[in-house]
Amino acid sequence: MSLYFNFWFFPFWWASSIAMLQLKYSVLPDYYKFILVTSIILTSLIEVIRLYLGYMGNLQEKVPELAGFWLLSLLLQVPLILFLLLNEGLRIQPLERAVNIIFVVFLVFQVITAFLALKRMVNQLATHFHLHEFDHLDAHLPSDNFACQARRLEAAGIMGQQVGELHSTSGIWKSAVRA
Repeated sequence: MSLYFNFWFFPFWWASSIAMLQLKYSVLPDYYKFILVTSIILTSLIEVIRLYLGYMGNLQEKVPELAGFWLLSLLLQVPLILFLLLNEGLRIQPLERAVNIIFVVFLVFQVITAFLALKRMVNQLATHFHLHEFDHLDAHLPSDNFACQARRLEAAGIMGQQVGELHSTSGIWKSAVRA
C-alpha cells in the first residue's frame, strides 16, 4: 500500500523539487548548484528503479528484487533525502521541507516493512525447500517393511535365496535370525 502511495507521490515530489531548484538556483553557490542538481537526478533515477523493484519483489514474491528494493532504499535513498532535508546550505524552502519529510516517512516505513517482508519470505521459502526435500526423500524410501529389511540384509552381505525367503515368509524376524 505504501508503494502505491509513493508511486503517486513521486511525480509531485519531483515537480516541486524542480520548481524549488529553479526558484533558488541563482542564489546558490556553484558547488551547491552542482550538488543539488546531481542529488535530484540521482534521487529520481534511484526512485524509479526502487519502485520497480519494490513492485516486482512484492507482487511476485521474489526475494532478490525485494532485497534490491530494500538496499536501494536504505543505502541510497534515505541518505540522499536526508541530505536534501537537513542541509541548510541548500536554502531549503517550506515546500521542499514538507515534501521531503513526507518522502522520508515513506522511506522509513518502507525500509521497515521491506525488512519484515524479506524475513518472512526467506523463512517461507526455506520451509518450502525443506518440505520439498523431505518429500523427495520420502518418495525414495520403500513403502513396506519387507523391502526395507531386504535392502538392509543385502547391504550386510546376505544375497540370493535368503532374501527371497524374507519376502515369502510372514515371520520376517525369524528368517533374519536363521540367516
